[in-house]
Amino acid sequence: MKRILVVMAAGALSMLSFSASAEPQQLKQGDTGQLRSAGTVSVSGADDFQDLQNKLAEKAHQEGAKGYVVNSASGDNKMFGTATIYK
Repeated sequence: MKRILVVMAAGALSMLSFSASAEPQQLKQGDTGQLRSAGTVSVSGADDFQDLQNKLAEKAHQEGAKGYVVNSASGDNKMFGTATIYK
């Protein structure tokens, strides 16, 4: 019984540490739950939309965001875009 409790406690603690260092989640407009808007980030020079999303996620992570919503994305040879970050 004691062994089960120790394993469950270790699992819970590992989940907490993982969530604290996790990358921000891309959210959909209106799916922000109880998170509050904390500003915007912008990036440019992305090779494609996936690269743009990765760059926006990295910038949101640098700002300490838990999530972000892509507001705009455009470009021909290189893409640029903006996202609202949520904490």
